[in-house]
Amino acid sequence: MKQSKIKRLLSFFIFFITATTFAQTELKGKVADFLTFQPIESASVYIEYTTIGSITNADGNFVLKVPQQHLQDTLVISSIGYKSFKVVISEFENGSDIFLEEDVASLDEVVIVADPRPTTGNGIVQKAIEKLPKNLPEQPYLQKGFLRHKERNKKEYKWLIESAITLYDSSYASGAKNNLKINVDETRKSYDLRDIDSVFTFAAFLKNKGIKTENINRNLVKTSSLVEAIKWNDSRVNGLENLFKGRLNLVRNSNVSGALLGKNMLEKHQFELDTILVDNGRKIYKIKIEKGADFVGLNTPNIYNDGFEPKGWIYIYYDNYAIKKVEYELVAASDVQKKRSKSLFDTQVIHKLVITYKDYDGKMYPNYIYYETPKLVNTGDRSSDRIKTEAEPGFDKDEQYYFTIQEILFSDIIQDPELIKQELQQNDWSADIFSTKPYHESFWKNYNVLLESKEEEKLIQDLSKRASLYKE
Repeated sequence: MKQSKIKRLLSFFIFFITATTFAQTELKGKVADFLTFQPIESASVYIEYTTIGSITNADGNFVLKVPQQHLQDTLVISSIGYKSFKVVISEFENGSDIFLEEDVASLDEVVIVADPRPTTGNGIVQKAIEKLPKNLPEQPYLQKGFLRHKERNKKEYKWLIESAITLYDSSYASGAKNNLKINVDETRKSYDLRDIDSVFTFAAFLKNKGIKTENINRNLVKTSSLVEAIKWNDSRVNGLENLFKGRLNLVRNSNVSGALLGKNMLEKHQFELDTILVDNGRKIYKIKIEKGADFVGLNTPNIYNDGFEPKGWIYIYYDNYAIKKVEYELVAASDVQKKRSKSLFDTQVIHKLVITYKDYDGKMYPNYIYYETPKLVNTGDRSSDRIKTEAEPGFDKDEQYYFTIQEILFSDIIQDPELIKQELQQNDWSADIFSTKPYHESFWKNYNVLLESKEEEKLIQDLSKRASLYKE
């Protein structure tokens, strides 16, 4: 029994050290286009042959914390359609600007080949889906990552959480619903300055509990009850488990019944080959996602989610048909959904998703996820009071509509069966990002996070003036 406890403590220590190695060097820089000088967003910045990396923000800036043992390794900065930049980490000029040159392959050069291969967008995407069992992990693994969950209107943030998370996936072959887990390990920032007036959400919350309501007086509702309703609405619409286990995890869940990129995907999607680019020396298809003959529906429980059309891009490696990146939007298309979306959200884009993958040991692992969706608040109610509300003095439409953004950057990939077993036994495996956790400064001191853009920095500074920075 004593040896077992020592083993578990040692295992926990190993996991803690992977995120908090004390001797680290912080690299900073900006990535831009060589010709236009415009910043390149979401460029990959990583240590070659490792899982340690980050991405650039909207301003093209990045920060990466490098353990001392990797100082003689190679730093790689790459983006689809550009030639990669490589340098020995110890020779990198900190704070410098890196300019990437465009790198485009000839379409004719690569599609006219002797071996038979699909030459249409539909055919290429179907081939990529067929190859998923080979290109995605076949064995259980863990990934460590950083989550930034934020809610804002057009003027300011109302909610912000930053968390360190662990993802467990038993393999692509197994269904994600019962074989994928997420745990919130640490929380760094936690603000909640939303106007606690979401009566519409509270009404939906009561309806879900089977309680009938007619007219709800905000003054008679406890703030704690409204907060509970808001958290319930958060978890059902954009909770972590919904994002990973639901249909919007397009690639991972393409093998489940009714998947958006499953057997019948061409009924609701069409794919058009646009061109062939280069990604870190490898040719990659750029394919446009367009609408098919039928509308897309998500079948989300307790939420009306039908009548969309898809838009976006999918990037697929030419050599092995591995999916590198998906940019996917669901736009209101049916008459009912268009009216509903305009009334409730003031937008027709209801789901915006970006997923990128990294190639590690010949398999594609999640690297970065961006998910954006509008949200219901009281001022988005469909009630007849809308005209009256908008006519009130001081009404500001920019404060009326809210949306939520979740960004996740993954780093460490753990494949060792014994370490995975230990982690499965020790974690509580709770994906609740709203639960209060103590703040551990030593943990975050050397943890790789997503760098905020200048706009985000200003908004967060404004938010922090009205709330404490950390909740310990």
